[in-house]
Amino acid sequence: MYAKVIKIQVNHKNMKIRIIFFVLFIGFAAMMISCGLSNRKKAANLSPNAHEVVAEEVIQTSRYTYVRVSADNQEYWVAITKADIKEGKTYYWSNGAEMKEFTSKELKRTFQSIFFVQDFTDQPITTTNPVPAPQSGGKQPPIEHEGILVPRAEGGVTIAELSSKRSSLAGKTIKIRGEVVNFAGGIMKKNWVHIQDGTRDGNKFDLTITTQDSVKVGDVVLFEGLVTLEKDFGAGYFYDIIVEDAVRKK
Repeated sequence: MYAKVIKIQVNHKNMKIRIIFFVLFIGFAAMMISCGLSNRKKAANLSPNAHEVVAEEVIQTSRYTYVRVSADNQEYWVAITKADIKEGKTYYWSNGAEMKEFTSKELKRTFQSIFFVQDFTDQPITTTNPVPAPQSGGKQPPIEHEGILVPRAEGGVTIAELSSKRSSLAGKTIKIRGEVVNFAGGIMKKNWVHIQDGTRDGNKFDLTITTQDSVKVGDVVLFEGLVTLEKDFGAGYFYDIIVEDAVRKK
C-alpha cells in the first residue's frame, strides 16, 4: 500500500514537470514567431501604388514565371517575363494589370485571377526610388497575353503589320484595333494604353498608344493616331514605335 502511494506521488511529480516543459515550449515558439514577424518589416517610404509581397510559390515556364505571392494575410498570383525568383524572398511591384479567368496553355491551368506585372523587383519601390516609366525600357519587358485574337480594323493595320512596315508608315495616321492589356492615366498629361491583337512581328506584339481617352483593361478598342518612330520623351520614356495623340473610334 505504501509503495503504491509513493508511485502515485512520483507519477504526479512527473506530470507536473511535463506540463511545465510544455508551457515553456509554447512560450518559446510564440516568441520565435513574434521575432520572425517583427523582422519582416515593410520597407520605408514605399510609393503609394507599390506592393510589397513575399514569393510563396514559383512556377517556371519556357517564357514566363508565375509567382504565388502573399501580402497582409492574402495570396494571389502574378506573372512576369521569365526571371530567377526565390521562394520566401520579398519583392515589390507597382505596374500591373489584372486578368480574370486567364488560361495558360503551357501549364494547362486557368487562374481565377492573375496580375501581369511589368516591374517585379527585389528592390523597394520608394518615393525616392521610383520604377521606370511603364514599358519604357524598365526591368520587365511586356508580357504577351495568351488567347487574344482581335480582327484587323477595316482600313487599318495589325500590330505585326505596323512593325514590319514601320518605315513606310512613320509620320502617317493609322487605324488599329486591339485589346487593352495595360492602362496608366495622367502621366505627362497623357493616358498611356498598351494593346495587343494576337499578331506579332519578331518580338513585337505589344503597342503603346498615347491618348486623352480613358479605357479599361480588357476593352477591345479602335484607335486612330499618328505613327512615330524612335520616340524619346526623356526620363526613360523611349519607344521604337508609338502611336501618339490617338482618338478612340467607335
